[in-house]
Amino acid sequence: MLEWIYSPEAWISLLTLTSLEIVLGIDNIIFIAILCGKLPDSQKDKARIVGLGLAMITRILLLLSLFWIMKLTTPLFSVFDQAISGRDLVLIAGGLFLIAKSTLEIHSHATGEDEEAELKSGKKAGFVSVITQIAILDIVFSLDSVITAVGMADHIEIMILAVILAVGVMLFASGAISRFVDNNPTIKVLALAFLIMIGIALVGEGLGLHIPKGYIYFAMAFSLVVEMINIYSKKKHEK
Repeated sequence: MLEWIYSPEAWISLLTLTSLEIVLGIDNIIFIAILCGKLPDSQKDKARIVGLGLAMITRILLLLSLFWIMKLTTPLFSVFDQAISGRDLVLIAGGLFLIAKSTLEIHSHATGEDEEAELKSGKKAGFVSVITQIAILDIVFSLDSVITAVGMADHIEIMILAVILAVGVMLFASGAISRFVDNNPTIKVLALAFLIMIGIALVGEGLGLHIPKGYIYFAMAFSLVVEMINIYSKKKHEK
């Protein structure tokens, strides 16, 4: 069972897969950071840890049910000659949820409706509500992650270990990312725009339109660098 420990190829596979899992988890971290920002300060860290814990558990459970995952790729019906499988339905539903949620968040941020509602009611978002939304999107984000893992490693132990290591790194970095997003409103809007783009990519993927992830991550990185320059320039002018 642990013969892979003595195989250099297995360790290379573990390192590569862990790196990919971290990259594929960036959208998950952004979504969790934005949702946790709606909670009271005393609950933010707890929600972030629970959210990433759920992401890890979801990925491991999906890995342990590989037979079911493989069945998800079986076509269920066709739309305009395009075969639709169970995986496609999950991706389309998740993508639409992400687009709708991010669009509403941008609208609330632009109009200040959330802040007004909080001031009137004296309450912030509920912990259970935030965790439920994170759990829903964890399933969608985990599908991509698990399918990548299955395609890259031969041993279930390597896949599970890669997921645990990746979530550990994400947990370490997520606090700083959450605080940065909270402290920079323009970054929050940019992050929500990223999530809309990822939602569109998920819907496209579900409809058989493959959009290379490299293009999406390059666009995200480029936009982030431009925004970081803007923030730096603004702070310099303020001084």
